[in-house]
Amino acid sequence: MTAFLPDIATQAAPAQLALDWVGMQGIALPLRLYGERLSALADAGVSLDDSNARGIHMSRLYLALARLAQDELTPSLLRQVLDDFLASHTGLSHRASLRLGFDLLLERAALVSRLHGWKTYPCEVHAQLDDQGLRLELQLRLPYSSTCPCSAALARQLIQQRFAADFAERTPSREAVHAWLGSSAGIVATPHSQRSFAELRIELRDDLEQLPLKALIDLAEASLGTAVQTAVKRADEQAFALANGQNPMFCEDAARRLHLALAGHADVRAFSLQVVHAESLHAHDAVARSQWRREVA
Repeated sequence: MTAFLPDIATQAAPAQLALDWVGMQGIALPLRLYGERLSALADAGVSLDDSNARGIHMSRLYLALARLAQDELTPSLLRQVLDDFLASHTGLSHRASLRLGFDLLLERAALVSRLHGWKTYPCEVHAQLDDQGLRLELQLRLPYSSTCPCSAALARQLIQQRFAADFAERTPSREAVHAWLGSSAGIVATPHSQRSFAELRIELRDDLEQLPLKALIDLAEASLGTAVQTAVKRADEQAFALANGQNPMFCEDAARRLHLALAGHADVRAFSLQVVHAESLHAHDAVARSQWRREVA
């Protein structure tokens, strides 16, 4: 005969107080996304609405997470898991939440050559279910290159001044100018660029069949124009230099580009964004933020 095992959680709480969230953080589990198996960390919890209850049933939350290892990660699957959270806490909780953190690995083509490489994108999926329905958010961090427009203008001025000094006493031929432009004496100054980061928190429509992670990453990188590269040849590096030269931007420019791109995407309900340009001139960073919510007709 199985011995009786006490369940302390069923006892009355020593202090009667409801709690906003009780659960677990940092649960290791596999996910399936875009046909690939990913390693993720999950935070799972529910509200504790019954002020007399000592605690929740954490093992029930843990077991409900097993669904995530079996099927492709979709809004429908997230809703099922959150429904399981609440069904296993009937009378205790009215709100369930889940955060999934993982690195999405995407293959990226070089700009010119036929090379390909892999790039990692830190991602988080936030899902919450309550009386108001399902709320879905994506959190993304994207690296890119930014060339300072001010520095570019100052570099051009120095090149002009050097040209005037080098050819002050003669009118140069086309061949002489061509050779001068290709020399270190000609390009006497270059603008400074920095590795920069876009941090996006995006609220999605709740009726989506798929999570548009890759589509939103592609959209954001296209709007910026200078996503960092993976495998490159010299031709790709030259194309990247051209993209930076034709695409200088302050942090304000980058924030506006991302804002307009995301606001125009049909799957996006709201967002907040931050861009950080890790200055190569200064010892501090340049930062811009923006937020938006779709108006409901």
